[in-house]
Amino acid sequence: MNAITKKTGVCLGMITVLFACSAQAAEFTQLQTDKSAVSFVYKQMNVPIDGRFKRFHGQISFDPAKPALARAEIDIELASIDAGSDEANDEVAGKLWFNTRAFPIARFVSTSIKPLGGNRFEVVGKMSIKGKTLDAKTPATFRQEGHSGVFAGSFVLRRADYGIGEGMWADFGTVANEVQIKFQLVASTAPRNK
Repeated sequence: MNAITKKTGVCLGMITVLFACSAQAAEFTQLQTDKSAVSFVYKQMNVPIDGRFKRFHGQISFDPAKPALARAEIDIELASIDAGSDEANDEVAGKLWFNTRAFPIARFVSTSIKPLGGNRFEVVGKMSIKGKTLDAKTPATFRQEGHSGVFAGSFVLRRADYGIGEGMWADFGTVANEVQIKFQLVASTAPRNK
């Protein structure tokens, strides 16, 4: 009788622990734009120049236990660009570059997120810039910091694919075609609905 009681107690203890872990499980859904960053590096006359976008927003849904169900949609306000100087900011907002009056937003919408192991993922989706929507793919990492999750990665965007930098700026000798986009998105948890 003692052995049965002991086994029953152990089983109940394990069930309690599993239930407690399950009750605390959460998914990351609240994008914290004040702690996040979308930046880029481009080369002008073969000199690397850093830039960033100051305003963006979006929706994220990521459960570390179910990465295949994850979703992300990020909108970047192109007029919020900081390309290194006021003159550069005015130029890239113009018609030959982003044409922000006609196309104020760049948008990325994920279509699949595949786990690669070791907190690494392949994010596939659609990137829309300046009226063109193309397939996009980026590697990303994920780490949890308390009640926040940090998604980070980078990929190369070819500006000619979207008509960014037309006319006299189409010469890649002045501004390179390849632009490295970097992102660090921080999202907080929300309790999972049962």
